[in-house]
Amino acid sequence: MSATPIDLDEPTRTELEAAAFRRLVQHLRERTDVQNLDVMNLAGFCRNCLAKWYRAAAEERGIPLPDAQARELIYGMPYDEWKAKYQK
Repeated sequence: MSATPIDLDEPTRTELEAAAFRRLVQHLRERTDVQNLDVMNLAGFCRNCLAKWYRAAAEERGIPLPDAQARELIYGMPYDEWKAKYQK
C-alpha cells in the first residue's frame, strides 16, 4: 500500500503540498486571535515552529534565511510588530 491515497507525480504532489502550506500560513495570519501557545498546546507546533522549519528547508538547499526573515514570511510582518499588535 502506498503512503498516499492517490497516485500523484512528484511535481503535482509538491505543488499541492505547497498550496496547502500557503493556505495554512494565510489561515494563521488571519487568526491573530489565536495565540502561539494555544496552537502549541493543541497541535504541538506554532507559527514559530513553521518559521524554523521554513528556515531549515532553505538552509538544506544552501539558501541563507535568518530567523527574523523566516518569521516575517510566516507572520506576514516583522515578528516584533506582530507581538505588539496581537500577543496577549
